Parts: sequence; structure tokens; C-alpha cells
Amino acid sequence: MHITGNVTSTAGNLRAREPSGPSAESSRIRSDVDAARNTALSALNNDRFRVMLEQISDPRASGALMTMGADSGGGAATDLNTALSRYAENSE
Repeated sequence: MHITGNVTSTAGNLRAREPSGPSAESSRIRSDVDAARNTALSALNNDRFRVMLEQISDPRASGALMTMGADSGGGAATDLNTALSRYAENSE
């Protein structure tokens, strides 16, 4: 997935709307919104993130996640070594 288009900053759009100039609070909010937008665009253009989204949105993934639940033998939790071993097997 690659996002393209005309993405303008919120700070530039909102600055023109303020009649008395930007306050410190509104400047901080605009800066936070711009940072969030940049982070989201970066994630959407990241190949590793795209592959991860494709994998978790695959309907077959829900079955794999269900098998990672606790064993039916008394509901004991999976220890760390078992979890790491299962992760290694599934990563191959």
C-alpha cells in the first residue's frame, strides 16, 4: 500500500482561520496533529508494516491465533520458553 496525494499540514490550514493569531495551546495541538499525520503516513508507506497488516487481516490468521491460547489441560498459562519455541516454529 502506498499513499500519495496532496497532504498539507494542519498547522497551515488552521493558522489562516484564526482571527487573533494562534495561541500556545492551539499551536501545540496543531503540532501534535501534524506529528500524528506524519507518523501515520510513514507507517502506511512502510513495507514491513504493510506486510504485517496483510498477515493479521488474513481470515486464516484468526485460527492461528486461537491455537496459541492456553491448553485445555487445566487452563495453565504457557511458559516463556514454550511461547518462544512456538514463535520460532511459526516464523520459519
